[in-house]
Amino acid sequence: MIGLGTLRRVARELRHDVGAAHDRDPAARGVSSLEILAAWPGVQALLAHRVAQLLSEAGVPLAPRVLALASRSFTNIEIHPRAQIGDGLFIDHGTGVVIGETAEVGDNVTMYQGVTLGGTGFATGKRHPTVQDNVTIGSGAKLLGPITIGHGAKIGANSVVIHDVPPNCTVVGVPGHPVRVEGVRPEGPDADWAHLPDPVADAVRQLSARVTELERRLAQAEGSPAPAEVVALCDRRSPNPAGG
Repeated sequence: MIGLGTLRRVARELRHDVGAAHDRDPAARGVSSLEILAAWPGVQALLAHRVAQLLSEAGVPLAPRVLALASRSFTNIEIHPRAQIGDGLFIDHGTGVVIGETAEVGDNVTMYQGVTLGGTGFATGKRHPTVQDNVTIGSGAKLLGPITIGHGAKIGANSVVIHDVPPNCTVVGVPGHPVRVEGVRPEGPDADWAHLPDPVADAVRQLSARVTELERRLAQAEGSPAPAEVVALCDRRSPNPAGG
């Protein structure tokens, strides 16, 4: 039996979902709540999920899965009826988002398109991620297995995360590696993806510098010009293309 208190809870959750779209989507500035309900797939998918979850908790057979299937067909966002979703989730664009059965999502989480909260293998029980409050997950990120993403963490676009992430940590890469971002981390959603560290590029730069230094030392030991000196010598001997 679905009581009045349960319906009020769903209405409150829906208000928070619409408010999250207003607050975190620049395209929603000046847009009415009715328009967001009518035209924002992320909000529509969450509304369908709230109702499907309510039906699932009430023990209604078949209807929750049918509603979830219809929502996926309409919004291209798949949320299992038994997934636990907190208040104020904002799914931006939403195409390709998948949230598995035992996933748990905290309050004020932000997800971009292509995010997967998925399982690994054919294990039963808890097999999907737990995402705590105020987490931001970039486009195409894959969070796999019964891992925990700590409060305020930030997952870079296209990262593959298979281990727990500490609170207020930034993760990038495949597989995902925690990195430290200089400066104060803001509380709540942070969509500054342009200034994330790139550990692979940093490693390549360090290796390149090391190779250059080793080549210089080898050239000195052999009594021949170092690579940089050879380039400079060749430049001096090259004919002037202008004929001067």
